[in-house]
Amino acid sequence: MRVKDKYLNPFTDFGFKKLFGVEPNKDILIDFLNELLRKDEGKIQEIIYLSPEQLGRTSGDRKAIFDLYCENERGEKFIVEMQKAKQNYFKDRSIYYSTFPIQSQAHKGGWGFELNSVYTVGILDFVFDEDRGDDQVFHHEVQLFDKSTQAVFYDKLTYIYLELPKFTKTLDELETHFDNWLYVLKHLEHLTARPTKLRESIFTKLFEQAEIANIDDEEYREYEESLKTYRDLKNSIDTARGEGEEKGRREGREEGKREGKEEGRREGKKEAEIAIAGNLKRQHVPSEIISRSTGLGIEEIEKL
Repeated sequence: MRVKDKYLNPFTDFGFKKLFGVEPNKDILIDFLNELLRKDEGKIQEIIYLSPEQLGRTSGDRKAIFDLYCENERGEKFIVEMQKAKQNYFKDRSIYYSTFPIQSQAHKGGWGFELNSVYTVGILDFVFDEDRGDDQVFHHEVQLFDKSTQAVFYDKLTYIYLELPKFTKTLDELETHFDNWLYVLKHLEHLTARPTKLRESIFTKLFEQAEIANIDDEEYREYEESLKTYRDLKNSIDTARGEGEEKGRREGREEGKREGKEEGRREGKKEAEIAIAGNLKRQHVPSEIISRSTGLGIEEIEKL
């Protein structure tokens, strides 16, 4: 029996790749990236999809698996990730992932170290802890800058994060194409019909591709499993992290010292990660997904 939702959840692996990660729908991805980057010149005209699995330089190095990895006609690289639930060290992982497309540009011989731009885009279904007090800024664009001059020092490495829970505009309040994109990403799963305000042709195609009635039985089974994984993952992480961090705070208070509090918090976070991983493993969630959601290594997960 099919789920009652009309449209795919874009935060599921299946939904995200169906809408943005296949050749027939690359115009949807191009439109989103162009609106996100908002370049006055040099809009993306074409992209090619690259392998999402990136290996380290040696067999012992840790590999990276991106949700989506592509390159435009100018050789600029784009990592696009849907982050379903909060993860410890998420920003660290973003930086680490960006090193793969940087190193892949190296050439043997007389290469002069000139690099093409690399963009890491995180579409987040959560809010950074350090940003909880600021409900206004949800679109973060980060580059290397000079603290002395407050000017951008290097503009070829860009990290863009969208904290979707902070986007609260209603349909009547949508003013720009970018607003429309954020609204669709946040609310698509819960819509029962295509809103008349979203009349752009690109959304006509997106809604057609997202309609569950248009996918075959095999795709539906894959989506149903992906949706179950998404919900289990989000529930497990939210529950385990809350319990682990509360335990850390409690132990810290009992110690009554700064060192004890910090140690308690660290132990609580670690226990939360292990609890999350163990719960997801029992539900047969792949180790790669568990690793990306908790920050634990594959080998550590396999030992649980």
